[in-house]
Amino acid sequence: MATQFRLDDDEVVVIVGSGAGGGTLANELAQKGVKCVVLEAGKHYQPDDFENDEWAMFNKISWLDKRISAGGWHHTKTYPNLPAWIVKGVGGSTIHWAGLALRFLPHDFRNKSTYGHVDGANLLDWPIGYDDLEPYYFRAEKKMGVAGTAASGLPLLPENNHYKVIAAGARKVGYKQIVRPMAINSQAYDGRPGCQQLGFCMQGCKMTAKWSTLYTEIPKALDTGRVELRPQSMVLKIEHDKSGKVTGVVYVDPHGHTQRQAARVVCVAGNSIESPRLLLNSASSLFPDGLANSSGQVGRNYLTHTTAAAVAIHQKPVHMYRGTALAAVISDEADPNPERGFFGGYHLEGLSLGLPYTAAFMKPGGWGRDVTSALEMYDHMSCVWVCGEDFAQEQNGVTLHPTEKDQYGLPVPIVSKTDHANDAAIRRHGLAQFRKVSEAVGATRVIDMPPYPASHNMGTNRMSAKARDGVVNKWGQAHDIKNLFISDGSQFTSSSAANPTLTIVALAIRQAEYIAGAMQRKEL
Repeated sequence: MATQFRLDDDEVVVIVGSGAGGGTLANELAQKGVKCVVLEAGKHYQPDDFENDEWAMFNKISWLDKRISAGGWHHTKTYPNLPAWIVKGVGGSTIHWAGLALRFLPHDFRNKSTYGHVDGANLLDWPIGYDDLEPYYFRAEKKMGVAGTAASGLPLLPENNHYKVIAAGARKVGYKQIVRPMAINSQAYDGRPGCQQLGFCMQGCKMTAKWSTLYTEIPKALDTGRVELRPQSMVLKIEHDKSGKVTGVVYVDPHGHTQRQAARVVCVAGNSIESPRLLLNSASSLFPDGLANSSGQVGRNYLTHTTAAAVAIHQKPVHMYRGTALAAVISDEADPNPERGFFGGYHLEGLSLGLPYTAAFMKPGGWGRDVTSALEMYDHMSCVWVCGEDFAQEQNGVTLHPTEKDQYGLPVPIVSKTDHANDAAIRRHGLAQFRKVSEAVGATRVIDMPPYPASHNMGTNRMSAKARDGVVNKWGQAHDIKNLFISDGSQFTSSSAANPTLTIVALAIRQAEYIAGAMQRKEL
């Protein structure tokens, strides 16, 4: 029988969200003897619910509650109500992610020290460094089965055609760091099968070869008998007592009834839009600007990575859709080199798109011979996603709409984002380098595409050494409220050029150690 905790059990840790942060945290705490209630806004899908169909799965699992795109980015026109492409369901965006598990580089934790003052940016060093996180990166790679790492011992995934085309072009222009640390089983591992190269990684892995908290961390947590999972439970606000200590959360259950779950500790892991939104919606007379917001930084410094995309049309068929969604990753440009005309760096990630997504993203809302002539050559295409460091800007972030409400009666979030000049320079450089890589192996046409809605959402509740500069400390613990934690990518102080999931998992493992220890010492 599934574990059930009483609504008035004030000894449980309440975790809001079940993705890379929340799902991992629940399992790590459960293994240490801590009781947890996981509240997930979305449904509890199973691998049998996954379809090898891009649009069917987009409509089934995406977070499509109304959001408003604002600011200077092109989403205000191309995706006015879809600023982010994330999942609403148990497992969160680990259902949708492509599986690339890159570590941050040491300089990524010293953003301000590395670049100095940058006009228009709100840079800050993390209160932790690479050495603090390195042992947790190793544990995360082992947990997730990252192929090609010493932690997992798994061999690299096979080189598909998409990989070979991009890697060949990269080597011809002098690139040497062509990597692919993927959290996808290259052979049976951790009770799950090896990858069958189905190619629909971002629609949910039917084989369960790709790591997702849906079928790794969450089931293991439930098996301990110390965790209760409540799907379709949208958290409305976090409550506190007169001293400011968090006491529980109010949520809407699957039947539309409002419930209150008491808590000893609350951990928020709802992604970088929903997490600050929840803190802002939890404003009270004691916290008039929102919970944990004495700095005024809740919802600010939104980071998405500086992204761009392009497809190249080659002389012979490539069939990029065969094999894992993500192929070769060129990492030579990830190290900072100001001689290129910008701070920070980027990865060139060979990310395949199915034909429906290629048609939708190539020229959003557009059509014509330039589009159709390209689509006719779909089987000859390679595709790249530029993933670069995004600079924090205080005005980029999440605010609450003054009048418009969603189906739960909550203010709709407004997600504002405007490029920094550094972001635009990275985007231009990355697209130009992909063109060189593609033309080096005979591409006849390269088509630049506008970035898609953000899958990598970071910042908005950032870590800081001093309370005035951010929202949480080095453990993800709110500066203002000691039994409130942020457990997702919203705690990131900088974006780096690396995909965020591995770092979210490493931080969750580290945070679980701290919370369990503090509870044992009666500090929480």
